[in-house]
Amino acid sequence: MKRAALLLLTAVPAAVAAATAAVYLFGLAPSDPGGTESPKPPSRQPSASARGLNAPAKKELAQEIVASAENSTLDWRSAYGYVEDIGDGRGYTAGVIGFCTGTHDLLTLVEHYTKDHPGNGLARYLPALRTVDGTDSHAGLGPAFTAAWRAEAGVAAFRAAQDAERDRIYFDPAVRLARHDGLGALGQFIYYDAMVVHGPGTDPHSLQGIRARALREADTPAEGGSETRYLDAFLDVRRTVMKSEKSHHDTTRIDTAQRRFLYDGNLDLHTPLEWQVYGEKYRVP
Repeated sequence: MKRAALLLLTAVPAAVAAATAAVYLFGLAPSDPGGTESPKPPSRQPSASARGLNAPAKKELAQEIVASAENSTLDWRSAYGYVEDIGDGRGYTAGVIGFCTGTHDLLTLVEHYTKDHPGNGLARYLPALRTVDGTDSHAGLGPAFTAAWRAEAGVAAFRAAQDAERDRIYFDPAVRLARHDGLGALGQFIYYDAMVVHGPGTDPHSLQGIRARALREADTPAEGGSETRYLDAFLDVRRTVMKSEKSHHDTTRIDTAQRRFLYDGNLDLHTPLEWQVYGEKYRVP
């Protein structure tokens, strides 16, 4: 199973919460006033609000494309029970979007789930999850925890909780930020995938940090720039960031997937779609 780990902040929970809040509130990094000028988009270009990833079919498609890179499958729902330490320094990676015991999001998921379902099979691990948060430790977890995670994944309420936390932390903020920048469905997906892999912080290796560097190279459509040119610049920056990270040297999720959609001019992610990740071919009719 190929799975790219989340590159979230591994500092104290307060830092993670602050970074996440910055995305929620569009705490946008200021654009470089010296950035190169881009041509205006066509006057008849549909608005981003009419080209959103929130439409049910588009959101399903987004999960499938992410799953092709994260789990080497289009069946993203098969990952609810996934749990494994992939050796990236973030403890256990688990669930539908790769929540990690070392990066606070898995702890938050279990806390929220336990608040609504106090008798669940993961509640007893909350003290241990709080202790290992921000580390790669398995203390108080181990095989008993992984077995409990897989068992709880059979509960519909826990699967729904994973979906809700995925949307709250990753999908909704990424789509909201992309729409603010005037991006259509492809751009919204590109932000979402970057959020999944790099996290919601403002450091150079996060979504906001990548965006800030891209803004130095091209204007967003909201600023009057070319959507294609801006997304090309964003993917250039993101590719460089991935290449600098030990666990993300393979950039085919950009090179033979997102970049392919962009160069095909498919800014609205119309199907059918064909792409490759890790050399494996995928198609959505």
